[in-house]
Amino acid sequence: MHLKTLKRSRFFLIASLADHDVFYRPDVRAGFEALFRSFDRDATFQFFKSFRRVRINFSDAVTAAEARVTLHKSDFNGKEMRLYFAQSLHIGNSRLEPPKPDKQFLISPPASPPVGWEQAKDATPAINYDLLCAIAKLGPGDKYELHAGTPTTPSVVVHVCESEHESSGGEDEEQRRARPRIVQTRRPEYTPPPLH
Repeated sequence: MHLKTLKRSRFFLIASLADHDVFYRPDVRAGFEALFRSFDRDATFQFFKSFRRVRINFSDAVTAAEARVTLHKSDFNGKEMRLYFAQSLHIGNSRLEPPKPDKQFLISPPASPPVGWEQAKDATPAINYDLLCAIAKLGPGDKYELHAGTPTTPSVVVHVCESEHESSGGEDEEQRRARPRIVQTRRPEYTPPPLH
C-alpha cells in the first residue's frame, strides 16, 4: 500500500553510481543526499547497493526534472553519476493470462487441424529416362567408361557385378577356405605371489 501511494504522489529519479562509497560510508552518503535536498527538502532515498542504484523520490515533477537536468552526468566523489527517470510498470492483473489463441496451433498442435487447413500435395517425382535407359543397357561382366581419363585426371569406369545365378558355388567355398583364420592372442601365464 505504501508503494502504491508513493508511485502516485511522488516523482522519482534513478541514480546510477560507479562509486561504491555512497553505500558504505555515511559521510559520502550524507553528501549525496545533500546534492538532491538542495532541490527538494522532502526528498527521500532508497539505496540498492547490489544494483549500484539509488532511487530518489521528489514531491513534484518539476523538481525531479530540474535535478536531472542539473546533475545528470555530473561528477560525484570523483566518478560520473547518471540520472534517469524511472518508468513505472502497471500490471492490470496479478496473475499471468494465457496468450491469445491466434495461430498458436504451430506451437502445440491441436487434436484436429484448424478450419480451412489443407495438406499440400506432393509433387510428382522427376523421372530421368536417359538414366533408366543407360542402366537397362548394362550387362553383367561388361565395363562402361563414364568419364574418359586425361593426363591430369583419372577415368571413371563402372564394372557390372555378376548375378548370383551365374556365379558357381565352388568359387565361394574356395574363397571361404582360403581366408586366414584369426588366432586369438594367448593370455600370459600368471603365478600368484606366495603368501607368507
